[in-house]
Amino acid sequence: MELSDYGMSRTRGFLSHYEIDEIALPSQFDEVKDAAGNLSGLLSTGRVRHWLDQLADPTLEDWAREAAEEEVRTAMVHYSFLVQAYVWGEPLPPEHLPANLARPMVAIADRLGQAPLLPYSAYVLDNWSRLDKSGPISLENIYMVQNFLGGADENWFVMIHVAIEAEAGVLLDNAARLVTVARQGDEAGAERLLVEMDAAWERIYGHFSRMTERCDPYIYFHRVRPYIHGWANNPALAGGGLIYDGVERFERKPMPYRGQTGSQSSIVPAMDALFQVGHSDDPLRQFLDELHHYRPVPHRRFIEDIAAQSTLRAFVAGSASQSLKDAFNACLNQTARFRTRHLEYAASYINKQAGSIAGNDPDVGTGGTPFMKYLKKHRDENRAQLV
Repeated sequence: MELSDYGMSRTRGFLSHYEIDEIALPSQFDEVKDAAGNLSGLLSTGRVRHWLDQLADPTLEDWAREAAEEEVRTAMVHYSFLVQAYVWGEPLPPEHLPANLARPMVAIADRLGQAPLLPYSAYVLDNWSRLDKSGPISLENIYMVQNFLGGADENWFVMIHVAIEAEAGVLLDNAARLVTVARQGDEAGAERLLVEMDAAWERIYGHFSRMTERCDPYIYFHRVRPYIHGWANNPALAGGGLIYDGVERFERKPMPYRGQTGSQSSIVPAMDALFQVGHSDDPLRQFLDELHHYRPVPHRRFIEDIAAQSTLRAFVAGSASQSLKDAFNACLNQTARFRTRHLEYAASYINKQAGSIAGNDPDVGTGGTPFMKYLKKHRDENRAQLV
């Protein structure tokens, strides 16, 4: 397996191989780019729908089928932010998404094989750039390109995720190598790769631990989180979803798409696939299986291929080398540790907050699940599967 076969690299992992500020969209997007670039201003008026209703439908169906992937993904970033702002930018959400947003959003999503609302890939993976193009992808040298309200807390929340995703490139590259090394029976090679992964996890954990530096839990819950919810299982949407006007195949039925969530990140699922960590059937497991289809298609293929080809667990379990087992278990413990920190942040940034913002329930994740008890369960299952 080679990361390049999936549009990935050791230095960027699942992040875009390009930077969004370098992608030029054709002139038919000028009005959309202006609105997206001033989205904070439009939201601050309190009547963002009034302004977004005035956008023309650029009829993107033909363009979306033929344009370069980098352009379509860039359009996905801008349009998905506009869609989320339209739905959640006023006190009560609408029942319908107007055709001038629904039609282009669906055309773009169809080309990418994703759902027509904000995915993690458009929120994080494709929505960043370096300030100094010759410098590293580090918290001191990156910024969030497309915002909702903007501000340090919103920026930092996304920047932390970008830094984690970049660091995870080592995990993913070594995972692909471990598939081969395990099949070859190379114990020394496997141990070396696992030790490298353990060190990468330490760097990831260092980034994750910095979330509280510039992203305040209250600000996150009240000024960042409200815009990233989806439509599924959201009590603020009485019909159980959102009607996409002008999209004939949806037959004017409410579409119950799930919202952007860090659980759409492919890092932990890729590690579960490599280490063959299983989770018993529960609502979160079903939810995570469903979320798999919200990921970019190449990232889905990577996880599926790792899961299908990995023999690492049996190889390590059958080895007489205690140091190899220790290296394997260290990496498993790192994913459990990561899940624990996720759980801690979910408690402080979401579960302990309270507010009356429509659709922003502190007991339900942005993807639409009661997340706390299942996060604990999956963390514990992770810990229980050492060799």
